[in-house]
Amino acid sequence: MDKGIDNTQKIERMKELVRILGDASRAYYMEDREIMSNFEYDKLYDELGALEKETGTILAGSPTQKVGYEVVSSLPKEPHPSPMLSLDKTKEVEALVAWLGDHQGILSWKMDGLTVVLTYEDGALTKAVTRGNGEVGEVITPNARTFRNIPQSIPVKGRFTIRGEAVIFYSDFNKLNATIPDTEARYKNPRNLCSGTVRALDSRVTAERAVHFYAFSMVDPEDPEILSRIGGSIHERFKFLTSIGFDVVEYRTVTSKTLPDAVRWFSEAITKNDFPSDGLVLSFDDVAYGRSLGRTAKFPRDSIAFKWQDEEAVTTLLDVEWSPSRTGLINPVAIFEPVELEGTVVQRASVHNISIMKELALGKGDRIKVYKANMIIPQISENLTRSGALIIPKTCPACGKETLIKNENDTETLVCPNPDCPAKDLKRFSLFVSRNAMNIDGISEATLERFLDRGFIKLFSDLYHLDRYKDEIVQMDKLGERSYANLIAGIEASRKVNLANLIYALGIPNVGISNAKLIVRHFDQDPAACFDAPYDELCEIEGIGPIIAESYVAYFADEGHRSELDQLLPELVIEKEESSLPQDLSGKTFVITGSLESYPNRDALKKEIEDRGGKVAGSVSAKTSYLINNDIASTSGKNKKAKELGIPIITEADYIAGNL
Repeated sequence: MDKGIDNTQKIERMKELVRILGDASRAYYMEDREIMSNFEYDKLYDELGALEKETGTILAGSPTQKVGYEVVSSLPKEPHPSPMLSLDKTKEVEALVAWLGDHQGILSWKMDGLTVVLTYEDGALTKAVTRGNGEVGEVITPNARTFRNIPQSIPVKGRFTIRGEAVIFYSDFNKLNATIPDTEARYKNPRNLCSGTVRALDSRVTAERAVHFYAFSMVDPEDPEILSRIGGSIHERFKFLTSIGFDVVEYRTVTSKTLPDAVRWFSEAITKNDFPSDGLVLSFDDVAYGRSLGRTAKFPRDSIAFKWQDEEAVTTLLDVEWSPSRTGLINPVAIFEPVELEGTVVQRASVHNISIMKELALGKGDRIKVYKANMIIPQISENLTRSGALIIPKTCPACGKETLIKNENDTETLVCPNPDCPAKDLKRFSLFVSRNAMNIDGISEATLERFLDRGFIKLFSDLYHLDRYKDEIVQMDKLGERSYANLIAGIEASRKVNLANLIYALGIPNVGISNAKLIVRHFDQDPAACFDAPYDELCEIEGIGPIIAESYVAYFADEGHRSELDQLLPELVIEKEESSLPQDLSGKTFVITGSLESYPNRDALKKEIEDRGGKVAGSVSAKTSYLINNDIASTSGKNKKAKELGIPIITEADYIAGNL
């Protein structure tokens, strides 16, 4: 393995050169500055080219290569040669020790992203396929070529296949979310963001979002020389993969005696990781032995997953903060004595609504149990004292006007009916600039609040004339010339807008982006027809019921709203939206419920369905074609209704595979 060790050192130098040359190119071409001379750049470029020839490896992002982006209308499906089974799992370290017995094992991270299978032919990357439902995956080859750390070429003859996990780091996830002012529109976690990014129809989207790949297994290579070099050990295979340019999942070689300490090491390291993981994987290091064990109907016997127990903490509820929103909904947020969970200190958790608050019987001073759902979102799991003494405010905390309790679908919520509530003004501007609306980069809710306080903005059109206040804006705390320039650039870019996004941006009660798209599509993207849509015709649109139609008509009948729209329209260019996707879902209506796994959020899945000609409704009815729910056995109201009406309940995997 001497050759492999030497190669590893060369690969490390190549990674350093790719980074240095990449920084120099970005500085020169994008920032109009030089960080090295042409002579020095050419020297390093030639060194990289020579190392690529010596090693036979070309790393992702190498300046010696040009990556062409591709846009596709849909992702092709492809069956896996053998099923990709899930792993059996345990939460007990003792069970891991018993499972390993007298054998040597490999303990590694169970990374939380999207599993991808890479195939190389004579050293060239020819195919990348997602895990999909385990039997059929989606071909994402153009996207995989943009991953930040996948070698484009390797020194291996014949066919070579490896499996690994595509992930997006927490730091990159947080950077992207920071550009989305509307908190409700932000991505929920790196896993869902990665899933949607890897499966994007435009490879430029994947390239922009910094996807990384970590190998965790490989199929025996066809090249007999390499097969003899790597032997039958996972440890040796990982060393080989590293020597040809791959990043492998971090691991430890363990025995039953060292296993508990290794688990403790991983449990401490997880708090410092920049990548998402949801446990560990223990495998037999001896590949042949692991294969000899075969598999059950559900699980392979050569590996087992370890999941940490959800970390809970007991604390004291100090208060419940009531947070007003754009729609008038006032959301309860629990404030409790700070506790550490999963390596971070938390002291707030959403309670969602009055019904959940009553179910938990919350009261100030109660002892409560809190945890992080998916190790991310703080939640209350249990109230140990259940005083039920919490008082629901009778006045809005933002405007002081009397509140109302609404009961819809057996769920109680608190609302502020005051149309002039200042919280609504801030929230309506927050919605206007959000991703699914005008998508204005560089403007946060905190910045909007300062603009409102200073009187810079009263109407939506005022956003397009903030240049009047340039001197004052650049003097604001944490802003300055660069932030101001980014703000104006984002506003200018938003002038071109699709009609559905504009209608959603107006903040019409009960009208979401999906409803707006249905209306726009019905009126053939004609702005005048959409703004003057009659109630009866709106009710005829499948997915637009009387409540939505009434809200929609009332909004445009209001003189103040029409006046504001009339002042906004001259600032904009309304573009017609053209879909490049096949209209194979035309005539079908979907309802989506439950958590998603393969899409970053429900908006992404809704958009795809609508772009393919389908419709998305909020509730199950006789007109529903399919209910999408990953928990088919759920006893939720939507599942019960679908079963009563004989409507098929399908999972995301069914939808992706086209099992309709």
